[in-house]
Amino acid sequence: MKRTLASLEGQPLEGLRAFVRVDFNVPLAAGRVADDARIRAAVPTIQWLRRRGSRVVLSSHLGRPKGQAKPEFSLEVIVPALETALGVPVTWIPNPCTADAVQVTKRLPRGGVALVENVRFWPGEEANDREFAQQMALLGDFYVNDAFGAAHRAHATTAAITEFLSPAVAGFLMAKELQYLAEALRDPARPFVSVLGGAKISGKIDVIDALLGRVDRILIGGAMACTFYLAQGFEVGDSLVEPDKADLATQLLERGGDKIMLPADVVIARELNASAQRRTTKPDRVEPGWRVGDIGSETVEQFGNVIAEARTVVWNGPMGVFEVPPFDNGTVGIAQALARATAAGATTIVGGGDSAAAVSRAGLSDQVSHVSTGGGASLELLEGKVLPGVAALDDV
Repeated sequence: MKRTLASLEGQPLEGLRAFVRVDFNVPLAAGRVADDARIRAAVPTIQWLRRRGSRVVLSSHLGRPKGQAKPEFSLEVIVPALETALGVPVTWIPNPCTADAVQVTKRLPRGGVALVENVRFWPGEEANDREFAQQMALLGDFYVNDAFGAAHRAHATTAAITEFLSPAVAGFLMAKELQYLAEALRDPARPFVSVLGGAKISGKIDVIDALLGRVDRILIGGAMACTFYLAQGFEVGDSLVEPDKADLATQLLERGGDKIMLPADVVIARELNASAQRRTTKPDRVEPGWRVGDIGSETVEQFGNVIAEARTVVWNGPMGVFEVPPFDNGTVGIAQALARATAAGATTIVGGGDSAAAVSRAGLSDQVSHVSTGGGASLELLEGKVLPGVAALDDV
């Protein structure tokens, strides 16, 4: 168990600088924040610190600038959305590696908030460099990690910095993620069902392998199901498939047996666009020139029935090309099944990334138990891995 921000209740925090690692790696469009979900997710931690008089210094990455200061990845674009979410002005610090930056953090009013430039502009961040971490630590008096989406990375502001700032605790968002994805999965209520989708089996091999011994059923959809079809000798047409993983898929099917459930029907088309001719067919009847774009209605019903009987459900990966309606029907159907299961008392966890976007687009984010903010981090927790950004925090 890791120490959380709540453990600091009653301690003298007024005037102290809280260095808070957040995950503001948000989508942008036309120079503005296109989706502020990750910003809003960090608000409870920030406001808790502000109410106790701490000076809040926020740090994040954005995109993959690879150690270079690239204007298109500047976090300055986040400031207006952050100010709207918090309802207070935010001080911008363009270069955190200067003596002036340190003074700016010390001059913040009690309850004031500052945001520093994209930490990935400096090579030391991704190298988990101690010298860079020590430099960043000069901006704070204690450390809070609320960036679950970056917790699977051993970077300077997620790992090495804890050598120089104490206490080092989990923020409210991080604590909630760990509660659901680690603690709830450690001893899940049964039946325990995992729903896995997305494009590639290669990205989820370790997850399937780890879950086989823990779950009661694994429901597989998305393009990754096509690799399993190929392993069974089915024609997959022009579907997205990984031929080099067919043998592995065969091994997983042999190991999983009845635990693994593949789609009973699929929606196919010659082109995956909104106006394309499409039809529903059995997975062993896909013709050359056609490609799988979604699971069919029979599969939605079958998967839904399994989910309805579950007491714990973890979902990671869409069931089809959900960003191109009507190939989103299967994904929306699974989201609705999770919402119904939640209402019936099941614990339902959506594992970030495309799944979280799909649930949000379906308007069901508040009708499941938990929507994770970290796709890669949630997958690694499901695999049973230790996340460096979590391991670095103080133990209870």
